[in-house]
Amino acid sequence: MSSINWSGVFPALLTPFDKDDNVDFAMYRTNLEAQIGAGVNGVIIGGSLGEASTLLNEEKRDLLVYSKEIVESDFPVLINIAEQSTKAAIALAQDAEATGADGLMLLPPMRYKSDDAETVNFFCSVAANTSLPIMIYNNPVDYKVEVTPDMFEQLAKYSNIQSVKESTRNTINITRMVNRFGDRFKILTGVDPLAFESLVLGADGWVAGLVDAFPRETVAIFRLVKAGRIAEALAIYRWFMPLLELDIHPKLVQYIKLAAVATGLSNEYVRSPRLVLSGEERTSVLKTINDALAIRPELPDYINLKPVLHAEWS
Repeated sequence: MSSINWSGVFPALLTPFDKDDNVDFAMYRTNLEAQIGAGVNGVIIGGSLGEASTLLNEEKRDLLVYSKEIVESDFPVLINIAEQSTKAAIALAQDAEATGADGLMLLPPMRYKSDDAETVNFFCSVAANTSLPIMIYNNPVDYKVEVTPDMFEQLAKYSNIQSVKESTRNTINITRMVNRFGDRFKILTGVDPLAFESLVLGADGWVAGLVDAFPRETVAIFRLVKAGRIAEALAIYRWFMPLLELDIHPKLVQYIKLAAVATGLSNEYVRSPRLVLSGEERTSVLKTINDALAIRPELPDYINLKPVLHAEWS
């Protein structure tokens, strides 16, 4: 079984489309290379931002193969698993492993609101049928199922269940998980407008959304926090906040694609039933983006910063 260094920024990548509704691989490469250049630590394909619900399995596979041709051999490329049945989730996990994925982000069953026992059984069944490292996606706000510490206790026997994308919106969970499990499960914050707070509380990483448009600012915040340069990170974070709040809206895909258009890292096409933004909504989102770009901060040299222990922060 392989492992992943779960520390750092892991973009939930957009899936660009062309005007004919095909995956735009050239634009995808532009974004991926910008992420790598900014210093991210891995990427996730086919998440909510990647329009997982409308992507064909063949398209996810093609994106995986294409990504692995671009990145260095030790750079993690994860596939999102968001399926309705255990059988389908296992099949997709095994296909991802055979195709070269380095890890999985695993959601609870879609459409059916599973209870605790069903959810644990689902996760365990997938883990037992792949050797890939797994990050559990804990997002009861959007997916109605919460993975509690008691449930993680049952998941702990599977060594390939290694981390959690913590998206409950309750930062107390970070301390609860650390107090109960130590470093058994790495914790990655999954809510952009709570990222700074979560990292200060000890989250190991950040599964980010606005990183698709602003990769350098995102990585800078992470590395500054981990280097103990809290005031510098906070200044960037406060500038970033109006943009980060685009991540917690039902139309986060359209909003973040529009932001990425402004920075040259995406186009605006989305796959139906989503529609491109129009009217007052589009005007409002563009104002948020343009207002931020007008005062975009100059970043310090963050790439080579070394993390320090919390006790060393000053």
